[in-house]
Formats: sequence, C-alpha cells, structure tokens
Amino acid sequence: MSNGIVSNIGPMPGLRQSQSAPRAGVGSFLIALAALITLSACSDSDNGDGSTKVNGSVHVAAGKPPVAATTVNGAIHIDDNAAVTSASTVNGSVHLGEHATAKSLESVNGSVTLGSGAHLSGDASSVNGELTLDDGAEILGSLSNVNGKITLTSAHVGAGIKTVNGSISITGTSHVDGGIVVEKPGTQLIQLTHDVPRIVIGPGATVQGEMRFEREVQLYVSDKATIGKVTGATPISFTGDSPPN
Repeated sequence: MSNGIVSNIGPMPGLRQSQSAPRAGVGSFLIALAALITLSACSDSDNGDGSTKVNGSVHVAAGKPPVAATTVNGAIHIDDNAAVTSASTVNGSVHLGEHATAKSLESVNGSVTLGSGAHLSGDASSVNGELTLDDGAEILGSLSNVNGKITLTSAHVGAGIKTVNGSISITGTSHVDGGIVVEKPGTQLIQLTHDVPRIVIGPGATVQGEMRFEREVQLYVSDKATIGKVTGATPISFTGDSPPN
C-alpha cells in the first residue's frame, strides 16, 4: 500500500478537526495565503487576469495558458476543457470542469469536485468538505479529507483515499489504487462527532491495496466488487446495486 495521504498538522481556528488533516500541502498553502493577504493589505486583490484573489470567486475559462488559481474567501470554478496548474482556497468550493486538467486541487472549508473526464496529475484534498469524482474523472495522486462524504462514480484514484469522518461511496467501474484508510479521530474530534462512517464498494468497483480502518465503520462490499486485504472491519457482502440503508 502506498504511504498515507493524511497527516497531522496543528489546529486551525474555526475548523472542526483537531489532530488530522490532509497532507496535500494545507500547511504550506496557508503560509502562502498569509503572505498574499499581507501583500494585499487585507483588501480585495486581483493579479490582472482574475486568477488570484483574497476575497471573491475565481473563474478560469478554457483556452487560456495554465496558471495557479487562488483565493481565500471564494469558490474556484474551472470551465470544461480549461487548464490550471493548481487551484486552492480556504473558504469555498473548487470545481474542475469536464475534461479540464490540473496538477492539484485544495480547499480547507469547501467541497472539491472533478467533472466527467477531468484529469488531475497530483492530489485533491479538503479538510471540511465533500470530494466528488464524476464518470471518467482521474486523479493520479491521493484523495483525502477529514470531514465530508467521498464519492467516486466510474472514476480512478492512483494513490489511495484517506479520511477521518467521511463516508465513502465507490460505484460503477471505479478503480482505486493504493487502498483506503479511515483514521482514528483525535480526542476533541471524537467529542464533536458520533456518526459511524459508511463505506460502500459497489458492483464492478475495484480497490487494490489494503483497506485499513482505525475506527468503527460500516463496510459494505458488493459480491461483484474486487478488493484486497481488510484490516479493522468485517466486510458485509451485498447483492444488487446498493446495500440496505
């Protein structure tokens, strides 16, 4: 199995996690954003092409050379067939359009979505947000969050999935290399959540590598799915398109 894709960072005010957060550059990203805020004197900032802001959403159109799309308070929308080097925000969602490309996608408080056929050569992560990969989307790196549902629909993840509190749904012909890890929450996080993550590996889906669970989960595996070693949970086999509610 590949290396873990969530690691510990110090607590960040206003976030729900206590000891776990995605490894995919959140700490360095926040440092860079702090520098950006300082340079902009805490006011709206725009780099001229609208790809870098402090307050406000960022829209990246197709047909432009790839740049880094960054904001602090706002969403990032990357059009179908567009390209960016990276997209990162603190408070807002990130949407990579159909057949669009990027190296990395990152949010602290917000969802991250890859449209059909979108391609990511690196990692996608959120601390508090859902992660969604539509039909044919591909991430060559890792997919990670602390809180929020993770959904794959006939998609591919190349370097594993990791979460703390997120439920996971892997359906269609989805293929996950590098396994799945659900980490044990820190003490403060245990006090804030009582939900048991629900992990579903649907018919036709494949998870290669160990599925390791460091906390209680409900693990449902289709009798037509392909999985590797399971540690920390007992798979519940089901037939049909989905397990019982």
